[in-house]
Amino acid sequence: MTEQQITKPWFKQLWPWLLISGPAVAMIGCIITIYLAINYQADKPLRDGVVKRGLKVEQQIKDVQVQK
Repeated sequence: MTEQQITKPWFKQLWPWLLISGPAVAMIGCIITIYLAINYQADKPLRDGVVKRGLKVEQQIKDVQVQK
């Protein structure tokens, strides 16, 4: 070999960025999912004694003491 091949540094080549992009996109999606799960909780009370879980609305029965 009389001529040496000039190689580019790794950060100027395409294949490392293609390999890094998959896990990077997955991490960004995971961070967004965790943020939404923490800030937008689905089981908030609608009014006193009623809770919506998914599409189901349930009424919670509280122990009421009757005085005579």
